[in-house]
Amino acid sequence: MIAVKRVVLDVLKPHHPNALEFCQALSAVIKGSTVKVTVIAVDEKTESLEVSVEATLIDFDLLQDVINKMGCALHSIDEVEVKNEPNS
Repeated sequence: MIAVKRVVLDVLKPHHPNALEFCQALSAVIKGSTVKVTVIAVDEKTESLEVSVEATLIDFDLLQDVINKMGCALHSIDEVEVKNEPNS
């Protein structure tokens, strides 16, 4: 099995939810995850974020679904780390 272990994303987010609520929502759907959000830029209506997610197994479709449901837009996948885990 090819397991996604780490992703770094470029996300455009409205001011609400705030960065803490956004980070907690992402972490809530990925078991055992560590989520780091860095606000890169702020304008009148949005914030540009660098989002780093690390876990034993990241369900990227689920992660993207949560991002979309919070009114955010995934601009790019900037880094990915995967591991080939035989017999998983």
